[in-house]
Amino acid sequence: MVSVAVSACVTLVACACGPEKSKEGAEAKPSQPSASTRAQEPSATPSASARTEKPSATPTGNQPAPRTKERAIQRYEQYLHALGREDIDTVCEVAGPGAKKAQDMGFGPCTSTYVVVFQMISPAQKKALRTATVDPRRVTVRTPDKIEMPLEAVRASAAFSESDLGSYTLEYLENDYYITDGR
Repeated sequence: MVSVAVSACVTLVACACGPEKSKEGAEAKPSQPSASTRAQEPSATPSASARTEKPSATPTGNQPAPRTKERAIQRYEQYLHALGREDIDTVCEVAGPGAKKAQDMGFGPCTSTYVVVFQMISPAQKKALRTATVDPRRVTVRTPDKIEMPLEAVRASAAFSESDLGSYTLEYLENDYYITDGR
């Protein structure tokens, strides 16, 4: 049941909060960092732990993100971590095109739909999603613009089933990867 809701929300969120939102806010936030990213960077001088983390999951300035499997994985991990933190802004940004599809099918906007999804994920699963990774060997590149992230590729400290999390398709749209479909 949870995966059905998550899939519907992804479809809904992707459309409602994706590229259209990034066009509107492009002048105010060119790189659109998530609220959690801002929280991890409290000062202009990064801490030692911040320097050991992965590079930002958001391209800087007006530079397009690389059209690579690695970038798609990075974006999907960004989504998973945001899902675990209940970071609605990041979730809706990454899953925007898919969420728009769901909204067009009658579901509500991304921001209200994912609030329901957050309630369906157990605390242990949320904690696991915050540090989840993706096994690149299990990711399928259909084309450079379309990459499949099967549930089996997610590495987390809690178990997930298709009904909990599901599998997703990321597509390269407007210079970055976005979740466009979930099942």
